[in-house]
Amino acid sequence: MKPVTVITGTTHGIGLETARALVAAGHEVFTLVRDTHAAERLRSQWMQSHPQATVHVVPCDLNDLASVRQAAQAVLQRCTRIDCLINNAGMVAMGAQRSANGFERVFAVNHLAHFLLTQLLLPHMPRGAQVIHVASCAHAQGTLDLGQVAHPFSKPYRPQAAYAQSKLANVLHAFALARRTQAAGIRVNCLHPGVVKSNLLPGWLQWVKPLIRPGMIDSVQGAQTTLYLALDDRSTALHGQYLDEHQRVVEASPLARDVALQEALWVASERWVGLQGEGA
Repeated sequence: MKPVTVITGTTHGIGLETARALVAAGHEVFTLVRDTHAAERLRSQWMQSHPQATVHVVPCDLNDLASVRQAAQAVLQRCTRIDCLINNAGMVAMGAQRSANGFERVFAVNHLAHFLLTQLLLPHMPRGAQVIHVASCAHAQGTLDLGQVAHPFSKPYRPQAAYAQSKLANVLHAFALARRTQAAGIRVNCLHPGVVKSNLLPGWLQWVKPLIRPGMIDSVQGAQTTLYLALDDRSTALHGQYLDEHQRVVEASPLARDVALQEALWVASERWVGLQGEGA
């Protein structure tokens, strides 16, 4: 029986390379994407290279929580077991944008959508399954004001701060989830993929790119820590850890390791995505 992996954001960058490698490794892959046309083209390419592959393209707009719910339902209509969930997709925005549900869009896409997706799929993950969060070392520059998240446009928007906050939320979420899945035998880890060469780099990072270029890596390299967690038997002992782009366990920021903040974000996220009272 093929391992079943669900991954968000596979039409470019490290998500594309991660999905490609999972298909080659024999996983049944559900790609949750906004651009279904691009995803179908990639699916055709992968099927040509691997005729026995099983790849599903599922429409999912992470900007809209209703779309996330529909995507989760579509996955669960096609499978009864999920072995790996990779919360990979992410975005940056140079100006303030509002999500379909009224939140600041970077936080909504990078954290809230993946929080909801994880909670909807988690009951269908057996012992030995795992959840992987693609975060960023930018989380170390992040702060999290839950009141500000609830009223995101009451202060001037700062792109760097918004992105760092969303990545901090990814790590906080991963650590809080890891505690909750320990007894069930479901592993949860998060990672920094490296500073990846991409046209999707935010404008503020483009400005300093000449300074950091020697340390930048391509998308194939950027996918390696995710693939280490997803495919390498040496990673099976890891749980509740934060890894760098060299597949090394490193320490997350002090704020990310704040258990009280992890729990406060969890409770608020349940409320914001409408899960309270659903028993998820």
